[in-house]
Amino acid sequence: MFAPGHLGELTWIVPFEMVDAVLAETGAGQRRLRKLPARVVVYLLLAAALFEECGYLAVWRKLTAALDSLPLSKITGAGLWDARTRLVVRPMRALFDLLRGPASAIRTDGARWKGLLTVAIDGTCLDVPDSPAHRARWARAPASTPPPPAVRRSA
Repeated sequence: MFAPGHLGELTWIVPFEMVDAVLAETGAGQRRLRKLPARVVVYLLLAAALFEECGYLAVWRKLTAALDSLPLSKITGAGLWDARTRLVVRPMRALFDLLRGPASAIRTDGARWKGLLTVAIDGTCLDVPDSPAHRARWARAPASTPPPPAVRRSA
């Protein structure tokens, strides 16, 4: 159903063999034939990180846009969500560990500046529903509005 190479640039950076090895290592490969094989779901999640403003269904459409002429099975948003939850976290974590490379050692050239470890922070923001469960678990971000006039201080 899914021919090698149809996922474009992602397969150049993250080859099928690497994804298959991670799925086998973590025991996350599918045990039966599915519309959405585990390998395809991994690429869906990688693409979802690139297109964070889109939902899974919109990302799926981007991934399969060039396949409109092929008779593919109809995929729903719920089907994509179910496939994602079947995959669990382990394979994505293992794939990240492979791709990020080794952590720097204390004496690694270029890893420190003026004695401090240099780091990069992604800055990805995720929108989640404003539910009581989320508010109970995570603190709400402070409002970005300026304070009332009585509280403002002059410079």
